[in-house]
Amino acid sequence: MPAATKAAMSLVGSQGIVSATEVLLAAAVFCLVFLLIQSLRQHVPKGLRSPPGPRGFPILGSMLELRKDPHVVLARLSRQYGDVMEVRIGTRPVLVLSGLDTIKQALVKQGEDFMGRPDLYSFRYVTDGQSLTFSSDSGEMWKARRRLAQNALKTFSITPSPTASSICLLEEHVSREAEYLVTKFLQLMKEEKSFDPYRYLVMSVANVICAMCFGKRYDHNDQELLNIVNNTEQFDNVAASGNPADFIPVLQYLPSRAMKLFVDFNKSFVHFVQKFVKEHYETYDKNNIRDITDSLIEQCLDKKVEANPATQIPKEKIVNLVNDLFGAGFDTVTTALSWSLMYLVIYPDIQKRIQKELDQTIGQERRPRLSDQGTLPYTEAFILEVFRHSSFIPFTIPHKGTTRDTVLNGYYIPKDRCVFINQWQVNHDEKLWKDPLTFNPERFLTAEGTEVNKVEGAKVLIFGVGKRSCAGETIGRWQVFLFLTTLLQQLEFSVCDGKEVDMTPVYALTMKHRRCEYFQVKQRFSMRSMS
Repeated sequence: MPAATKAAMSLVGSQGIVSATEVLLAAAVFCLVFLLIQSLRQHVPKGLRSPPGPRGFPILGSMLELRKDPHVVLARLSRQYGDVMEVRIGTRPVLVLSGLDTIKQALVKQGEDFMGRPDLYSFRYVTDGQSLTFSSDSGEMWKARRRLAQNALKTFSITPSPTASSICLLEEHVSREAEYLVTKFLQLMKEEKSFDPYRYLVMSVANVICAMCFGKRYDHNDQELLNIVNNTEQFDNVAASGNPADFIPVLQYLPSRAMKLFVDFNKSFVHFVQKFVKEHYETYDKNNIRDITDSLIEQCLDKKVEANPATQIPKEKIVNLVNDLFGAGFDTVTTALSWSLMYLVIYPDIQKRIQKELDQTIGQERRPRLSDQGTLPYTEAFILEVFRHSSFIPFTIPHKGTTRDTVLNGYYIPKDRCVFINQWQVNHDEKLWKDPLTFNPERFLTAEGTEVNKVEGAKVLIFGVGKRSCAGETIGRWQVFLFLTTLLQQLEFSVCDGKEVDMTPVYALTMKHRRCEYFQVKQRFSMRSMS
């Protein structure tokens, strides 16, 4: 008789046989203990050693300690145990990497070893486990499809606008949405209403990616898109590193409101994208490629690639690629812009300095363009400092070593080990940054203050590095720059008198600040037409 069953039977007492639920729970506990003991019997090759780390509690591991602000807790533990550290979350050992050099060694120099995704329970619900971003697949087919998605995203960003050949499509879409925001914010202030800018930023940023993916713009009051963009926290809360159900298997069978909302959100998101993909198939014209979805359909139907299955996209997989591009395209940019506005109202002198730079470099005769990036060093430095200081993506999506056992910094890492990359730690590492808790854009300027120090800028981790880095990083950076400069050229942001801004981040896949309902703006110059 198995040990777990014997133990369960021993729970019979003077009051009779215990309930079936109690027996099952007892059996589950004993099974978990058995798995824990087995996992501890890890064979380490001679001459190597396992990474150090805290012992944690039986069954739970370090989960109780990590239940709040795990990025901060793990950064503190890394000072004790080093840049290569192992913690147990539930019954699962997790490798935690800190330190810029160690992370680049793993994800860039040993990228093939660390480029996969773990087969986590929650990941299975993201586009039915077929997401490019969350899928555990990392083979040649995955690489080929990622390249296709990247090429489509790039093409429909830099293609010249048909209405203004001097700018690209991305500039056209962002300019249109930024102008809407300016008008909307001024309207709210004329009505003497304070407001939460996030509510409007998220719709405008989503409209940019809608235009690129589907060739469509939504009204800001459209309930269909509002239902998607206003519920992203249901995704972020579960997809964040350290979700308990991913590491304590028995929790997968217990009722969870957060998990139900996560599953429902993913279903509604896929349904939203599927509708557009279906419409695009019905109206597809190979001589008129309208947007990213058409471009992917073209690849799907291209007979030239049939000889190489890796580059051929099955029809049913297109929705997964579009879903990834759309999903990543608005949450990261919206969060970056929202944090930017928070810093601007807390540091009004920084806001004034950015506006002075805009006035001296661009003036009021035209709107900012991507080509202005190199001429606005303080603005670029501010954006980098927002990325660093807020570290609103504290961890990359978990990695794993997928191809073979490997060695990192002298430590043995077995195949399929789940890996957390602590970006927050790098962005607040006292070895890299002077006074890392201080918000100071000037740390990214050269001594003369006329250029961005690219070496310092490259140290900031927000989009990940290596083979699994964010496919839309460049497009995301462009959008943040264009939205921010267009808004600051015309508006001055502040908060209502007597109100205090709460900058405390709320931990999730992308950390957001608490909603701020008391923003106000004023117009910097009289409205006039600009080229």
